[in-house]
Amino acid sequence: MRLRIAIAIGAVLTVAACGSADPEPQQSAAASDFKPVAQDESSEITVWADATRVPVVEAYRKAHPDAKVKVVTYSGNANGATDLQTKVQLFDRTNSGWPDVAFSTTYAETAWAAYGKNPYAAPVEKVLDASTLDGFAKGALEPCKVGDSTYCVRNDLAQGVLWYNKTLLDRFGYQVPTTWEEYQALGEKVAKEHPGYLVGTAGDPWAPEIYLWASQCPASSVSGEKNVTINLQDPKCTRMVSMLDTLIKAGSMSKSSVFDAGFIKDQAAKVLMMPGPSWYGQTLFNATFKTPKSQIAAAAPLKFSDDAETFTGNVGGGVWYISSHSKNLKASGDLVKWVTTSNDAQATAGTYPAYSEAATAWLANQKSTGYFAGDVGPAFTAAAEQVWPGWSTTQYSHEAIYASTVVPALNQGKTIESTLGEWQTAIANKATSLGYQVTEK
Repeated sequence: MRLRIAIAIGAVLTVAACGSADPEPQQSAAASDFKPVAQDESSEITVWADATRVPVVEAYRKAHPDAKVKVVTYSGNANGATDLQTKVQLFDRTNSGWPDVAFSTTYAETAWAAYGKNPYAAPVEKVLDASTLDGFAKGALEPCKVGDSTYCVRNDLAQGVLWYNKTLLDRFGYQVPTTWEEYQALGEKVAKEHPGYLVGTAGDPWAPEIYLWASQCPASSVSGEKNVTINLQDPKCTRMVSMLDTLIKAGSMSKSSVFDAGFIKDQAAKVLMMPGPSWYGQTLFNATFKTPKSQIAAAAPLKFSDDAETFTGNVGGGVWYISSHSKNLKASGDLVKWVTTSNDAQATAGTYPAYSEAATAWLANQKSTGYFAGDVGPAFTAAAEQVWPGWSTTQYSHEAIYASTVVPALNQGKTIESTLGEWQTAIANKATSLGYQVTEK
């Protein structure tokens, strides 16, 4: 029997809020240096998971009655919590207590979990077989990589697509855009012909991950051990900033967050289009906006006409860690493999599975719900392999910096372009404080 997991809105919001805690600056350990502790395949494993993921761990235990699994419910590091990191630092001092497996709502945790002389996370290629890892969507495991090794396993993806209200689009006689230039032109047209209707919002903390990431903006490109290049003046940044500022000025790009009570009350019904992650469909439009069924559809990510390839961003996606301290790596790996790849665990989950076969089953289930105005499968499947790899996982949160630097400026009537200097300085200062060698251009 397939496990049906009901994901509450708040749980998915924590997936979206993927900024990481600020850890102590450390050096990463090479995977070649990984030496497992003495193994005992009869020993019980301890799994830390948030309340949303506990049912899937319980389902694993039910499907594997001989498995010895202790489940501990914790925050999952939701809403910027640092519980896992804080506890691991304590366990490091006492040399005991580490969970064998831990779930986190954000892959950005890898920026500390893979660091130190004896990092918490084990390189998963030392635990899971290559065929399993090869089954994940192209690029899905890239945020889990430090150097040449992979230190976590993605649970779900949050690839960006173009959401649109087909009912409104047909009523107004508009075509779905395929490029950002067409999107901007339509946004300006909407502002004139249907004032009050929206094609997106720049007021969410994760707006950079939707727009600038998709534009291939080098906001933080990490190379080597801890070298980061930050260049918000790059043309691939400024072209997107210019488009956003143009649409904000026109009135068809909101400055609010989609989860603000005022936005939900007054603007949700006037969303004509909205670039955003795959979880927007059920979580935002269905559960939050209460948009009636058979109206919302998803199109492929947009590209700038001069670009040879289409890229998109990513907003969220939880991960599983296998502890380097585990005395039963076999059992730990078996559990992580099942919860991330099994249809029983993933086909009816709330968010798009990172594992390709599970994603196929998940999309079939989405189609069967009858909520969407058409099949979202083609757009989701294409976008899953189009996330630009140049937006690096860092020890600092782009969302927190944008929320504290750019969003207040927007609310004061300033343009995003006018904040670029201050915004870049804020990123560079945070990176420097965490031990990065920063190159600014």
